[in-house]
Amino acid sequence: MLSRRKLLTVAAAATATVALPGCATIQVAPATPEPEKPAVDVGYARMYGAMPEEDYPIPAVDLSKVKRRYYRQLVNDPTGERPGTIVVDTSAFHLYLVLPDGKAMRYGVGLGRQGFTWSGSGVIQYKRRWPRWTPPEEMIARQPELEKYSAANGGMDPGLNNPLGARALYIFQDGVDTLYRIHGSPEYWTIGKAVSSGCVRLINQDIIDLYNRVSTPAPVIVRGGSTA
Repeated sequence: MLSRRKLLTVAAAATATVALPGCATIQVAPATPEPEKPAVDVGYARMYGAMPEEDYPIPAVDLSKVKRRYYRQLVNDPTGERPGTIVVDTSAFHLYLVLPDGKAMRYGVGLGRQGFTWSGSGVIQYKRRWPRWTPPEEMIARQPELEKYSAANGGMDPGLNNPLGARALYIFQDGVDTLYRIHGSPEYWTIGKAVSSGCVRLINQDIIDLYNRVSTPAPVIVRGGSTA
């Protein structure tokens, strides 16, 4: 028979053997935290927030899909033009509204793909809130499905799906409509890209800001360059 001393020794050893796995299970590796989205400045979040007061309520912009260099901001004027002038720098995908005191409001823009761009000097002859869209005949010839939005059919109704977005500024040259516009777009993820049929498009929140600042007629300069 085992002596009392041996029984105690065996029991202690057994207890130690059971306890070790128990300690191991307690030390659970901490769960890997989900990666956080880049922090967005509160001011920008407000700037690009929802606009429920509009005729067609505009949703907030997911700023993680827009490069920060295309956010609206007040900058030193790099154009040298007189206040009130709109300058589009196609190489940088930026639009500047020249302000007094050497400043300018800068906006990110999307542009036309190769072969569908316009450059030169003109005038913003007039501007419209929630405009109708009428594709030009050349576009209808390329895309016959757009015939239903022709001038004869009254164009496309305003709204969030309208290609001109919430506001449009109409570019004229020598008194003639160029058919090019500076306008809004709900497709904010295309800002900084050349994918449209030639017009200059801004985030809807930005075109509303620009619309409110521009007095017509206003000089506009679209400087050609690489849009790659």
